[in-house]
Amino acid sequence: MILIKQAEVYMPEYIGEQDVLLAGEKIVWIDKSIDIDSENIKLIDGKGKKLIPGIIDNHVHITGGGGEGSFKTRVPELPLSSLLKGGITTVVGLMGTDGITRSVENLLSRVKTLREEGISAYMHTGSYGFPSVTLTGSVQKDIVFIEEIIGVKIALADHRSSFVTKEELARLASQARVAGMVSGKAGIVVAHMGDGKNGLDIVRQVLKETDLPLRTIRPTHVNRNPDLMEEAFRFAEDGGYIDMTCGMDEEYPPAVMIPEAIKRGIAQDKITISSDGGGSYSEYDEDGNMLKIGVLGVDSMLKEFQQMVQEMDMEISDALKYVTSNVANALNLYPQKGAIKVGSDGDVVLLNQDLSIDSVIAKGKLMIEDGRIIVKGTYEDTVN
Repeated sequence: MILIKQAEVYMPEYIGEQDVLLAGEKIVWIDKSIDIDSENIKLIDGKGKKLIPGIIDNHVHITGGGGEGSFKTRVPELPLSSLLKGGITTVVGLMGTDGITRSVENLLSRVKTLREEGISAYMHTGSYGFPSVTLTGSVQKDIVFIEEIIGVKIALADHRSSFVTKEELARLASQARVAGMVSGKAGIVVAHMGDGKNGLDIVRQVLKETDLPLRTIRPTHVNRNPDLMEEAFRFAEDGGYIDMTCGMDEEYPPAVMIPEAIKRGIAQDKITISSDGGGSYSEYDEDGNMLKIGVLGVDSMLKEFQQMVQEMDMEISDALKYVTSNVANALNLYPQKGAIKVGSDGDVVLLNQDLSIDSVIAKGKLMIEDGRIIVKGTYEDTVN
């Protein structure tokens, strides 16, 4: 058991100084004062520190992305410690451009590995292409029968996509929707949005001409250019969910775009942010030749949260929603995830006054203490 004493608790709503007791993998008691004398309890002094829900990153290339610049540009798997250092206690893995040399089987294996190593992990089947690469031969069966799979990914408006038709996207969304209903999961289509001139056109057409709920198709990377951002704002105004990517564009970071969304009166619970960690960012010339490639980190969500509070003057409780409760709700995981409540999973992060990480607890287990990583991935200390 772990007892955190007198921390400033954000659920993400601020509830003042509280003691929080974690037992097993759950939060079991929150009170002004909890006094238990037992040698089996790990005491953590939270005085002067802020206790927040663990960050949920719903878009991470945990097996590595990239590969667009030949084999040498394949990004390696992300180690557990890189996630923990970003305050991430729940991650959703997915594939990117490369659904050829990388596989859903490998992705699922990595998800299971991260679960065994101590954090919560889920995934989406599919990749950029269509028909979707799957484990069972069926998107629906992947979602229904494989515990860790909660949705499917596809790429739209991108020169690397399969240029699906309106009818194909509608059928894929319908399959994900029904599979989610049957299995009690999110059942969503995560739509990687590229810089293509058609933007969100096909998404709007499908949702307008079918009876699918708007939440079924989830556009991501919507802040990659001003035209797409404007389209995404309109989509969110109509009730759709949008996901902004951290570290993608210095001109349109979530920390700047979210205040703009607030000014426009857009429902804030429809907005999430993610890191795209382990994925590659690339630039191409007009002939499609690669000019630049790099890798995105997973600590960008924490940095974005810090920027929203420290530079954009947002309240901590407001900024937290985009990396905790909003994400959990969008993935049908709230209040199991994204909250500090009795009965929620024991996923919490203790922050110093400057919002740097002091401690990370995942599923009730201490992973980082006093800024020092105490739990690493299985082979992290053996890799040179």
